[in-house]
Amino acid sequence: MHSTNSVCIVTGANSGIGLATTIGLAKDGHRVVMACRDLEKSAPALQRARERSGSAQIELMPLDLSSQQSIREFSETFLKTHDRLDVLVNNAGVMPNKWTGTTEGLEAQFGVNHIGHFLLTNLLLGCLKASAPSRVVVVSSIMHHHGEIEFDDIDLKDTYSMLGAYGRSKFANVLFSNELARRLEGTGVTCNSLHPGVVNTAITRDVPFYYKPFVKLGGLFLMNPEKGAATSLYLATSPEVEGISGKFFSDCRERNSSEQSKDRALALQLWDLSEQLSGISSN
Repeated sequence: MHSTNSVCIVTGANSGIGLATTIGLAKDGHRVVMACRDLEKSAPALQRARERSGSAQIELMPLDLSSQQSIREFSETFLKTHDRLDVLVNNAGVMPNKWTGTTEGLEAQFGVNHIGHFLLTNLLLGCLKASAPSRVVVVSSIMHHHGEIEFDDIDLKDTYSMLGAYGRSKFANVLFSNELARRLEGTGVTCNSLHPGVVNTAITRDVPFYYKPFVKLGGLFLMNPEKGAATSLYLATSPEVEGISGKFFSDCRERNSSEQSKDRALALQLWDLSEQLSGISSN
């Protein structure tokens, strides 16, 4: 992908994989928008990204994926101030150990990790198509293999478990990515999902106290964010994946996603629900 004047958005870009992805894209000559929830807290990350990449072509814009109003405001502002979008990296994720709600009252992992990115991507789709060839990169997880979507228990208020909800949101990511790829055939926009590896990031900050020793021990064996960002950067920029869409990657190689994630009927059911929950209509 040509980096001259290209514009990339990275959600959750203030730390971990998102920050490493931002730095990698900027080093490669791309202009990068860091889409972050808290501008004040993210200002040091912006400075770090500029210093480490040697690029001044990085900016910070407010995006709270737990608020659909914030997502709409971000998209509106971006489209007014930028004339193209070459890469959208849906990277941000939450993993609270207790049931938490979004502004709209959705369970947070499903609401942020999936619905927030579903809405954001659809609002920016026109710009992605106009900028084609362009790419959507969806950061999922190998945990999607253990995910299930109970359509009659979307809010999980009585059945919440941190890992169960996480697996569900990551499964939704892959279903969404695969269905979006189908809908984008012939447009020049590709969409692929990925497992970044088991990465030592801030997402583990809310794990219950009884998991903490395992997280600390695991930290000895976890990837650093730079290695965790490698597959995101590969899918965002590599000529090797030009034109490839609807696939799942790990370690910069195509892998098998779960059989369920290839179920078109399930993907369409999730798409319809996602449209209802985000208040949008798409073709």
